[in-house]
Amino acid sequence: MEQQKESGGDLGACGYVLYGLSIVLVVLFFPFSLCFTIKIVQEYERAVIFRLGRVVSGGAKGPGMFFVYPCLDEFKKVDLRTTAFDVPPQEILTKDSVTVAVDAVVYSRIFDPTMSVCNVENAQYSTKLLAATTLRNVLGTKNMSELLSERETISEQMQTILDVSTDPWGIKVERVEIKDVRLPQQLQRAMAAEAEASREARAKVLAAEGEQKASRALKEAADIMMESPAAIQLRYLQTLNSIAAEKNSTIIFPLPIDLLSSMVKK
Repeated sequence: MEQQKESGGDLGACGYVLYGLSIVLVVLFFPFSLCFTIKIVQEYERAVIFRLGRVVSGGAKGPGMFFVYPCLDEFKKVDLRTTAFDVPPQEILTKDSVTVAVDAVVYSRIFDPTMSVCNVENAQYSTKLLAATTLRNVLGTKNMSELLSERETISEQMQTILDVSTDPWGIKVERVEIKDVRLPQQLQRAMAAEAEASREARAKVLAAEGEQKASRALKEAADIMMESPAAIQLRYLQTLNSIAAEKNSTIIFPLPIDLLSSMVKK
């Protein structure tokens, strides 16, 4: 009865006649008519009721039980839970003229059931198509380097654009994520070669720096030994000890050059 009061002023003469007939049918076939007049929606659902083609005032019904008039009311259930859908891979030409294939995933939910039913034919499908075009438009303004390094920024930009565009449809876009960026095989090989060359260059620089440090250390050690002959003798003994520890059959005894010179003169 409450629904009839809310929309009774819009029924018209024919509407009142049909309303009376529906009441008669409910009374005649009671209690079997309750199976057709009492409907239930879940906690996460809402029902948008149309009475003679017009939305019943008061908004969507639910959750729980509500009443519809036979031959007078129609209703459509709307799921309010967050849903996710994949954006098919899109062939995109970036700002620096590189063709890449990019796909994404979009998370959205309906916040106004009446708008989602009355303002758009298929809210989910329309949002999916809009996400595909938005993905192409946004990525077309980015360089390939930006596409690879600024995924979070691009996702936030897409989420803002989609959220504003789908607001008249009663849809809230909660999140957008770029799943995969596929580069052409030729470009992948070129990037791999460039990365390999960069690694080799760094390795050569590090090796050269190591040689430079080792040469400097050897020079300092040689200067110290030249200032102290006893240090050279200790180094000889240390070398002999190392050779003996390796169990070699041949042992070479280094002799000072001064000693050899004196022996040659004699």
